[in-house]
Amino acid sequence: MKQQTLAMAADQEAGLQRYSRPTKRDEFLQKMEMIVPWTELCSVIEPHYPKGVGGRPPVGLERMLRIHFLQHWFNLADAACEDALHDSISLRRFARIDLGREPVPDASTMLKFRRLLNEHPLGEVVFVKVGQVLQASGFELKTGTIVDATIIGAPSSTKNAEQKRDPEMHQTK
Repeated sequence: MKQQTLAMAADQEAGLQRYSRPTKRDEFLQKMEMIVPWTELCSVIEPHYPKGVGGRPPVGLERMLRIHFLQHWFNLADAACEDALHDSISLRRFARIDLGREPVPDASTMLKFRRLLNEHPLGEVVFVKVGQVLQASGFELKTGTIVDATIIGAPSSTKNAEQKRDPEMHQTK
């Protein structure tokens, strides 16, 4: 086991606080940690994953796969995921990122990983497998939508064939 860095000690300090409790996100990620067959999924992608010959060394495959799932589960774009990993202890813990040892993968690295999964139809294989595992465990993932319903006051339009206000249109005050 690696020696703990100050960054990880600071992350775990939240658990030592008297009134701290696990969030729903923490609980969800702990369940996914146990249920998802990470080794099996990595073995599907591994033959296509870069070996690090020339250029900068690639980020670990399992870490990138975990980040890819975080993006899907929490509807995060690449740049938003990068920011979320810097901001959230629970996301970093799930992705196994210790800021005292390595940086958070940048948005372009996440994009390259997604492109790799798309080039070789691996994304579908991975998500079907995870879907089967979740279903067998009694879980169902759903995505929600937040809608911002903003009302803007404006007069009804006169841009119709008769150049008159439409009597069916109403205003909100």
